[in-house]
Order: sequence, then C-alpha cells, then structure tokens
Amino acid sequence: MRTEQLEYIAAVVRLGSLRRAAEELRLSQPALSETVRNLERELGVDLLERKRTGATMSTAGRELLPHVLGVLEAVDRLRAAAGEQHRISRMVRVGTVNAATVPLLIPAVRAFRAAHPVTQVEVVGAQQSDIHRALSEGGFDLGLVNQLEGDDIPADFESTELLWGRPVVCVRPDSPLASRPVVTVEDLLGEPLIAMRTGYVMHRYVHRLLDGRTASFSYSTDGAEMGKLMVAEGLGVTVLPDFSVCGDPLERQGLITHRPVAADAPRVLLMLQRRKAESEPQAARDLHEVFVRTARELGGTLTGACPRPAASGPPPH
Repeated sequence: MRTEQLEYIAAVVRLGSLRRAAEELRLSQPALSETVRNLERELGVDLLERKRTGATMSTAGRELLPHVLGVLEAVDRLRAAAGEQHRISRMVRVGTVNAATVPLLIPAVRAFRAAHPVTQVEVVGAQQSDIHRALSEGGFDLGLVNQLEGDDIPADFESTELLWGRPVVCVRPDSPLASRPVVTVEDLLGEPLIAMRTGYVMHRYVHRLLDGRTASFSYSTDGAEMGKLMVAEGLGVTVLPDFSVCGDPLERQGLITHRPVAADAPRVLLMLQRRKAESEPQAARDLHEVFVRTARELGGTLTGACPRPAASGPPPH
C-alpha cells in the first residue's frame, strides 16, 4: 500500500468522479482507475460504487474513509515535523446553501487563508440534501445549512449553531413595501414573488406562510444569491433570513433592503455540520474553529445590524 493510493481515493471521493480526480492529479483516467482497483484488491473490498454519473463511496468505503483520512493526516504531520518546506497542500471543501456568504463565510475563509496560506478552500453552493449526501460520502469536509427552529437535527452529523435570524421580505428601497414597518401575507400576495426552489428551507417556510394561497406572479430560483439579484433588478420580492441580507454588497450599495414579516415566524438557524468521525484533516478542524469563532464575534445574530433607510427612493446607479 502506498500513500499516493490513499490520496487518489480521497481525491475521487472529494471530486465525485474518476475523470475529475484524474484531471486534478494530472493522471490518465485508466491509470487512476487501475491504481484504485489495486488498492481495492489489496484491501479486499470495493471502496467505490462506479456509476455512469460518477463514482461514490460504497458502504465499506464509507466505513474505511475515516481511517484513510487519518493516515493522510498522520503523513501530513510527519512531513511537517520533518520540516518539509514543500509538502502537499490539503484542500478543504465547504458546501453551503449560500445564505450567509457575506457576514460569515467570507470573513471566515479570509481568516483561515491568512493562517493557512498553502491550503486550498473550495466553496460549493448546493441544496441541503446534496450537502448532507456529500458530507456522508466524504465529498465535503464541512456544510453550512439552514433549518427552521424546531426542525429535527440529523443524527448522522455533528451540528453547531452559528447564526440565527428571522424571515424577512427582501425588497428594493423604491418598492412601496419598503415604506411599511412590516409586510403582511396579503402584501406578499400582491407582489411578484421570487421563491426558492423545492428543497430549500425558505421554500418550505413560504409555502407554510402562504397556507395554500398563491402570489399574483411567482418565479422559482436556486439559492439566495440569485434571489437577491432578481430583487435588485426589480423583478419582485423574496423571503430570506435577515442574516442573508444584512451586510450583503447589494444592501450596502442601497440596491436592496428588508422588512419584517408580520407573522409569528420561527427563527432560521444557520448550522455548521460535519461527519461524526474519529479523525478528520487538521485543516478542516481549523476551518471549523474559524467559523465558530467568527459567528461568536457576530454575536450569533445579525438582527438589527442593517440600518433602515430614512426614506424610500430610487436605488443609486
């Protein structure tokens, strides 16, 4: 068994396919496939389930993955202790639902990069179900997901609450709704509504809020960032956690703002999740700590952090 075999299998799991792993490792796909099969023969188990859509960890592979990562981490520590100046840098992959990119994710990644200049950080936007699957299979090291207060926390992951906020209506400052202290359900029904697709927590919240009624016109989009851009372009309004709007570049430029929902709304929790494993890469542990520290510095909430404009008017150009 060679160290590079373990690094190869980790790359396949992280990237989700033999082809992408071969491209990153600068190997031919047949050579990579044969190396992985040699490791499987040596261990006596099939580590991967090979499908036309890509390669995923088998059940046996998921059980062995913590040991593979532990060996690689031990090798990294050995190289560091030996003073190797050009040791192989590790990559940390973070899956996120794009709800707190500006106030939390960006400062956390910036602080992590300052302390780990040779470690790559890959941020991947995805739906919550995809993040959970990738965490289980080892494709992501960490996941940022939303959940409504009272939702069951998945038992398969270690979950840490980072931020909490309230659902708000994101509007342009020149929208008639921006002049109101709160936005009612009837107000929402009269506006073009930019809704999150099925699978997002805010889709479930809005469906519950409208209680079977439908807006005058509605869009469906994939994630908070696109929703905010559509609001800024005057296409309608959307409902998001307040921490997704506060501090956003569009909010700082005066292109979007937000108003509370006039309803008994549950809190929205931003959770940081990772696999329950005996070992994980040191870089992933360090980034987890940075996220927790950054959230603590924010006080756990951004409610009230966005100043409300004194009067509504057309956004600057």
